[in-house]
Amino acid sequence: MYPPSMEKVAAASAPASDDDLISHLPDAILGTIISLLPTKDGGRTQVLSRRWRPLWRSAPLNVDILTWIPHVPISVLASAISQILSQHPGPTRRFSFPCRHLGFSAEVESWFHSWFHSRALANLQELNIIYTDGLLPPFVLCSASTLLVAKISYCHFPHEIVSPMNFPLLKNLSLFNVSISEEVFYLLISSCHALEGLFIKGVKSTGCLRVSSPTLRSIGASSSPHKMEELVIEDAPCLERILLPYRLDRLTIRVVRAPKFEILGPYSLIQIFQGMSLVSSENSIHTLKVLALRSSGRELQMVLNFLRGFPCLERLYVIFHKHHGMDKKDEPQYDPLHPIECLETHLKKVVFKSFVGNDKQIEFARFFVLNAKVLNKIEFEGYCHYNSQSVAYQHKLLQVENRASQDAQIEFKCIPDPEHYGRTNLDKHIHDLSVADPFTQWLTL
Repeated sequence: MYPPSMEKVAAASAPASDDDLISHLPDAILGTIISLLPTKDGGRTQVLSRRWRPLWRSAPLNVDILTWIPHVPISVLASAISQILSQHPGPTRRFSFPCRHLGFSAEVESWFHSWFHSRALANLQELNIIYTDGLLPPFVLCSASTLLVAKISYCHFPHEIVSPMNFPLLKNLSLFNVSISEEVFYLLISSCHALEGLFIKGVKSTGCLRVSSPTLRSIGASSSPHKMEELVIEDAPCLERILLPYRLDRLTIRVVRAPKFEILGPYSLIQIFQGMSLVSSENSIHTLKVLALRSSGRELQMVLNFLRGFPCLERLYVIFHKHHGMDKKDEPQYDPLHPIECLETHLKKVVFKSFVGNDKQIEFARFFVLNAKVLNKIEFEGYCHYNSQSVAYQHKLLQVENRASQDAQIEFKCIPDPEHYGRTNLDKHIHDLSVADPFTQWLTL
């Protein structure tokens, strides 16, 4: 009996009939189907029929080394990889090899040199490489002309690039804990002619990280924990969103030109104390529609002054967290004679996540209830179970009857306790552009 994951493949290998369309597909397409199966299931397709028997050996190869087997020398694993690459007649689709715990050595460089000069990696599409503490050799990117996805971690980029870089097909690029000069970073991004998603985390640079890309649509950013860093969006005509999945980043973001920029966050107000700022050439961003903020509930005036920079904001997510004792005392107070434009004409939805209903959170939320004039919905997501009595009590504290927008619906939702539910991973949305609003289901503690 075939395992569940093999039932469709078994059906496909049956004698051809009028409705058996898969059997009529050419070998190249069948090989691609096999390459998308888990490795064990792909190998098992050899027993289904004579037609499928040679396909496994020539199907696009996925070399994905998650870790190495304990007590087995890394040289043995490296030898096995070399043997696979030399004997497999088909192309390699994905190559993933983490050598984070190996350290950099001449032996490691020798392995990489032989692999990346092999015929099997000539048309590589996905690369995930960890090159611990080593200077990333140019030959690692020898398949640049065919790469679609690349993730490079824990290495040093050369300070100068001798030959021009060219990545005509690369759509998603992730750089984790790499050291790279301002000039090389700028050239790297500019050389990605189809880039849509960029994720940088802990990138160490001698200067600011400047981005200029005609195709880039999504940026995910996080700084190293002990160094203030700056990200400048110089010219990104297709950029739609900047996502900041980690808390307490020491990161300054400056937006010079991004005419389609609509989504930002979760922006931590604590970052303001550390020097984070968002600046455009006109001191406000009229295109921004969705904003997520992290707050303890004590920074209402700071939030209001921040919102002045986004006059066309339509959706606001406030993610409450524990107070860290960093109140700002000299923030100017909200002046009704100089109202915030988005509260007057554009803000339609506000969501308060991790809502526990303490005094500061109530005061924070009540301001929007009483002052946002075109709201059609306010959501409160908390860990407790709400009944009619508790909802009525919350309505009284929030002064719902006096809300500025009488059309605003007030909804209280019970969400799972994070200790049992865990966190939704925002990182994946940086490259997943099919998600229109990445904050809808995402929870931060």
